[in-house]
Amino acid sequence: MSHPSADTWAVIDDLCQESAQLDHLVAELSGEQWALDTPAPAWTVAHQIAHLAWTDRSSVLALTDQAAFAHEVENALTAPGDFVDNGAEEGAGKPPARLLADWRAGREALADALRAAPAGMRFPWYGPPMSTASMATARLMETWAHGLDVADALGVPRIAPTARLRHIARLGVRTRDYAFGMHGMAPPFEEFRVELVGPDGELWAFGPKDTKFAAGRVTGPALDFCLLVTQRAHRSDLALHAEGTDADQWLDIAQAFAGPPGDGREPKAGPPGDGRVPKAGSR
Repeated sequence: MSHPSADTWAVIDDLCQESAQLDHLVAELSGEQWALDTPAPAWTVAHQIAHLAWTDRSSVLALTDQAAFAHEVENALTAPGDFVDNGAEEGAGKPPARLLADWRAGREALADALRAAPAGMRFPWYGPPMSTASMATARLMETWAHGLDVADALGVPRIAPTARLRHIARLGVRTRDYAFGMHGMAPPFEEFRVELVGPDGELWAFGPKDTKFAAGRVTGPALDFCLLVTQRAHRSDLALHAEGTDADQWLDIAQAFAGPPGDGREPKAGPPGDGRVPKAGSR
């Protein structure tokens, strides 16, 4: 039985690094700090970490026990609008030390399960089925996004963006059709050309090299694109440019996460493209 490719292992390693970075941010928090409100309505720092722990647990089930995961999905369907909040609320009620220990153990179990997954397998999820690499990328995306919320709640500067954003940007591009479908719209038949500038100035390009074969074009900073597809900033506050009606519409509805569309974030005052996250918005 073959295991994930070197490229997939690289995503898993980056997920572990992203998690460790967030762990460093919360490891020494006081009880009062765990109770601080984050940009997600009714979610504290504890809720953010509890949500990550809950999703890691679900991911392990999807990878290792699909019958048990199917049962989890059945339970979710009984409360489709509440099951995410319920999972976060349950975890947030634990003492911080226990919550932190559970999150650490869960993400370690997830990394082990991802590395042990057979090559070429696809695994069930609350959205479309995912490959090992896609599941690792989705977990990295959520860890990064919720880490932004935690930093905002603590009033500390965000950690400088890294090349790990490339995984999130690729996921944001790959979920284009899913975003259209979640809004009841048929996606364009052709791909978009997406050209993003990474944190080190490197150009990250996705889609047809010849733009005449593309349905539209999106350009801008990779950080801004990742903020958009995780709904951590309003489009009007980001330095993203769309060419073509379909591409422009996509930037209004883009989401890299499974589940119904979020409410997004309210626009803020200030020049576009500075990447600050406002206090209101979706999880």
